[in-house]
Amino acid sequence: MIKSKHVLYVLALLAAFSCKTVTHLQEGAVELFRGEVVAKVGDHRLHRSELESYIPAGVSAEDSAALARQYILTWAEDLLLMDMAESQLSSQEKNVNAELEEYRKSLIKYRYEQLYIQQRLDTLVTDEEIAGYYQANQDRFRLERPILKSRYLIIPADARSLKLLKAKMSSDDEMEVMETDSLAASVAIKYVDASDVWMDALVVAREAGVDYRALQAGFKAPGFNKEPFVEVPDESGNLHVIYVVEQVADGKIAPQEYCEERIRDLILSARKHSLETGLTESLLEDARKNNKFVIYENEK
Repeated sequence: MIKSKHVLYVLALLAAFSCKTVTHLQEGAVELFRGEVVAKVGDHRLHRSELESYIPAGVSAEDSAALARQYILTWAEDLLLMDMAESQLSSQEKNVNAELEEYRKSLIKYRYEQLYIQQRLDTLVTDEEIAGYYQANQDRFRLERPILKSRYLIIPADARSLKLLKAKMSSDDEMEVMETDSLAASVAIKYVDASDVWMDALVVAREAGVDYRALQAGFKAPGFNKEPFVEVPDESGNLHVIYVVEQVADGKIAPQEYCEERIRDLILSARKHSLETGLTESLLEDARKNNKFVIYENEK
């Protein structure tokens, strides 16, 4: 519950507020806080109980006052705009019954369609279906940016163990790669082994704390194909090291495993669309059979 001293503090804030609209809304402390009314706009009254229900329990006096002030101003602005609209629009312009009825119909139809789909949609997508879709639609999975499997490291540029860490994180020996975690934990600011998942190069750059253009430049650097490291220093004296385990360049077809979630969504979307189309077609067919839907041809 908002305490009376908090409400009085809101009044003080409102009184100090220079906006002319708010000034006209106020008629002094006596009027605003008489009985259960804390603010008014024309014939509209805001009661203390409504204001109190908006303020969460346990907030500080300062936060309580700020929330109350925000609510009062929003409440006033809404009513002022509504009153102005009521006074300026014609009776025809204010008649929204047709629009409301159309919205009601659309909402009811949408809810039924969702229920219909929910009851009938097969959400199981098999590996065979994913593979088949991938093979039949490969051009849809052409990459706009490279994707990587990588390991990335942020470490002080003068760290003595930097050379050893680079050797381990790029090793073909699984045990040495695993040792990188424990070694990096003691000397590195950040180390992530993302060598088992394809990631967009833009995401890798962000996670490794480097500019994407710097990563792109690193791909083209001399010697990258032999030792696929990208190293980017920062102003804090740290070195951002990205070891590229595997890469698929932009313009190439993404591997199936990178596309599987997207393919699953596409298959489910197609199933939903088929159900929606089937629903309207079956309704029309049943209506014709039962003479609920008849088209009268003009006969000459």
